[in-house]
Amino acid sequence: MPQTKVSVLIAARNEEANIGRTLTDLLAQDFPAELLEIIVIDDHSTDNTSSVVQSYAGQGVKLLQLNESAPLNSYKKKAISRAIEAAAGEFIVTTDADCRMGRDWLATIVTFAEEHGCFLVSAPVLYSQQRSFFEELQTLEFLYLIGLGAAGIGNGYPSTCNGANLLYRRDVFHEMGGFNGIDHLASGDDELFLHKVAARYPDKIGFCKSRDAVVYTDAKRTIDGFIRQRRRWASKSTHYKNKGVVALGVAIWLFNAMLLASGVLSVFYGAPLLTVFLIAFLLKFAVELLFLYPLCRFAKRTDLITYLPLLTVLHVVYMVYIGIVGNLGKYQWKGRRVN
Repeated sequence: MPQTKVSVLIAARNEEANIGRTLTDLLAQDFPAELLEIIVIDDHSTDNTSSVVQSYAGQGVKLLQLNESAPLNSYKKKAISRAIEAAAGEFIVTTDADCRMGRDWLATIVTFAEEHGCFLVSAPVLYSQQRSFFEELQTLEFLYLIGLGAAGIGNGYPSTCNGANLLYRRDVFHEMGGFNGIDHLASGDDELFLHKVAARYPDKIGFCKSRDAVVYTDAKRTIDGFIRQRRRWASKSTHYKNKGVVALGVAIWLFNAMLLASGVLSVFYGAPLLTVFLIAFLLKFAVELLFLYPLCRFAKRTDLITYLPLLTVLHVVYMVYIGIVGNLGKYQWKGRRVN
């Protein structure tokens, strides 16, 4: 059984429709009650998020209100920092207000951290309950991102993680200066903090590859919502301190840009360029198939592989587009205009 006191933190903004089911899942965890603290930080919600959270006060759920008068670019980092100041747990676990998890989730990731002596643990996040073909495509694409994060950590080169399923030691958070140096960015409470820890303790980061450790969330229903989310994620990519990770990202973007250009230009220049395009495209497809199939098996969604030919085509255009707009100007997120 776990031995470490844990504080589970949720930064929530206008999540009255979702926060109740997440708290219900957390309170149903097979985890020692005396070692569990649940803190929700209401980030200036304009709906009934706070009221929903307060209805769980009798079960030990704590509510903090974020009341910042001056505009911030990263309210989420401020919310998490505020919660950590009030938290009693040695381990900090972050998840989102629209997530679901099984009864063994918390015990699984905490036990993993204890047994491996980890300072930071990333764990899987999967999409569930797809309601459309578009959401099915997102599910496959998201598996690709989760797999990249797991592979990087497993090979000693941490590059990405997801704050919906993240554990780290509270003392390490303070040792790293919290989010200082990255608090001006709207995104990055997960990846950019991962990089801070990796710069000093690269051998103390783990990925908990277990079905019991999975957190489930929902895909975006609309293309606009999807683009906004991915643009927010991409906005932090040029701020990575590990220039090797930045170089890898640029190389991947350039490959997709050249692939797209060769496909378009082959219409005008004929067979020679078309041959180059087809060879490069098939290489991309083969690599993605080899990479994604084990991930689909882990997620018990091997049926998604049938979407890969289409996703490979769309992914080229999407990568080029997001790589550009994700690093240009401001965008809307959660009803706010941020960088």
